[in-house]
Amino acid sequence: MRARFVLPALGAVAALLLTGCVDNSTPAPETNGAATSVTADDAAVALLPADVAASGELSIGTDAAYPPNEYKDSAGAPIGWGIDLATAIAGKLGLDPDFQISKFDNIIPSIVGEKINIGESSFTVNPARMEQVDFVNYYEAGIQWASATGTDVDPDNACGLRVAVQATTVQDTDEIPAKSDACVAAGLEPIEKLQFDTQDLATNAVVLGQADALSADSPVTLYAISQNDGELQAAGDTFDVTPYGIAVAKGNGMAEAIQAALQSLVDDGTYEEILDEWGVADGGISTITINELAAG
Repeated sequence: MRARFVLPALGAVAALLLTGCVDNSTPAPETNGAATSVTADDAAVALLPADVAASGELSIGTDAAYPPNEYKDSAGAPIGWGIDLATAIAGKLGLDPDFQISKFDNIIPSIVGEKINIGESSFTVNPARMEQVDFVNYYEAGIQWASATGTDVDPDNACGLRVAVQATTVQDTDEIPAKSDACVAAGLEPIEKLQFDTQDLATNAVVLGQADALSADSPVTLYAISQNDGELQAAGDTFDVTPYGIAVAKGNGMAEAIQAALQSLVDDGTYEEILDEWGVADGGISTITINELAAG
């Protein structure tokens, strides 16, 4: 996601993201005061599955390669507003957060396989993912394209262009294939989708001229633009606003516990404070729901 945007830990991330493995030596996250100063909410704690409550920890899967939502600092510790929010959720549940860094498309299988408790990695809530896990909605984000500064790229007229995306995101699985199919149906050249394991590499492809544009979630794209010293620009407006959700296993009560913890954070102002700290308050919501597909 940037020229200077290649994170120092990127090589390490690539090494550990094989076959669904997690990095159990992840340093403690660097969180702001709002995330670490919360007190347990008894009503939320009471909803926890007994085994999770007894463990004293909330194991959290995250990709940590999607600034400013989830990424790594120079020491390899997870940071970002999503990390802060997950830390605060753990606090509301009276648990210690245990972040486990994994390849994005291995997080949901790890939840289903009971290797981790939740996934906090900017998951867009959609029916395909809901077949495997439940989602506790916590934010609303749209899709935003970016291109090299000075270029003229229109997301609604991108036939024949090279568009960089992170693998297994909605942009990869839904948006770009649908746009490309529409191009072909109109007798035009398809979009060449360039798929990358991390958003960092997708953004760098645009900066280096290997791609004409990138497509990512709005807070991620806008952060990438701000970090690239004028090399990137927004291409078109934000569109297709949809919810982000915390991924949890189906039927074990975890969804209700996370929902209660998040609603408590909203009600006491901690949620808004975290979003304000990272400059992403525009996507904040006031009511926490479960498996809500439409942005409200």
